[in-house]
Amino acid sequence: MAWFPGAQKMELQPESDAQPAIRPTQVIFHSIAAPWTPRRTYEYWRDSTNLESHFGVGFDGSIAQYIGTETRADSNMHANKRGDGTGAVSVESASNLEHTDPWTDAQVAALIRIGVWMHQHHGVPLRICRSHADPGFGVHRMFAAWSDGGTGCPGDARADQFRRVVFPGIVAAAGGKPMPNPKPNPGSGGAVVIDGKAYGPGASGPHITAMGRALVRAGCSRYKVGPGPEWTSADTESFRVWQQKLGDYPENCDGIPGPLQLARLLREFGDSRTHTVARGETLTAIARRYGTTWQTLAKINGLANPNRIVPGQTLKLP
Repeated sequence: MAWFPGAQKMELQPESDAQPAIRPTQVIFHSIAAPWTPRRTYEYWRDSTNLESHFGVGFDGSIAQYIGTETRADSNMHANKRGDGTGAVSVESASNLEHTDPWTDAQVAALIRIGVWMHQHHGVPLRICRSHADPGFGVHRMFAAWSDGGTGCPGDARADQFRRVVFPGIVAAAGGKPMPNPKPNPGSGGAVVIDGKAYGPGASGPHITAMGRALVRAGCSRYKVGPGPEWTSADTESFRVWQQKLGDYPENCDGIPGPLQLARLLREFGDSRTHTVARGETLTAIARRYGTTWQTLAKINGLANPNRIVPGQTLKLP
């Protein structure tokens, strides 16, 4: 097992000895949704659950390590260990209860230190993961295979910090240059495969039509006819607008879907749209956000009392 010299060792037992070995190829950053010190996180995992991450980072930048980085930890779902023996290293960090606060400057510095060590010690490549199995760095919310049923962790503010501050900081501190994100194989017609379906030039099918309808709802349409079922240049231009609307880096705004970009589009504007109720939201506010009425939402969700919605509840959208 490998132990980061910049962390206080708080080894979890019997988990540390019971978990299988991995060859780490990814680093995934999390928020624990609790304002805990690394010691409190250790005590929680030791006494209350058999789940755990490799590292914990406090608001003050203090770092603890609970599991060796060549041993599986449970926080990344199917990224924990793959059939080829590779796996992800997980880094929890203190946060508020709703995943809405940014990392502190001290936390950012600690995450960068861990990232640099993972690159230098384990050879994790200096790139942002483009798929759930692609070696590199990421945040927990990026891929469904990294969670059980989807997650918002570590929140919008920290996901933005990861791309703008943390990952570039790791690259700079490691004295290297980021590896280019993989592009579609020209021999495949320019398409990428996401969840078993092809997207891009040469692709066709009802999933292309569904994507196009979502782009129209998102206000990103560049269609004169259609959309779908054949991929056209209008699909490329429309998806490029969506990528730009997300604020992605220019090199990632090529009109070819990335898994995270597509997942967010379909989640927010797809044919089977849903909304997860957040703390303090009302049905009226949710309806206004999606251009509908509270009466319509109440009807399609069978709400006898529209004033009784609770955080975490999933609502169907028209």
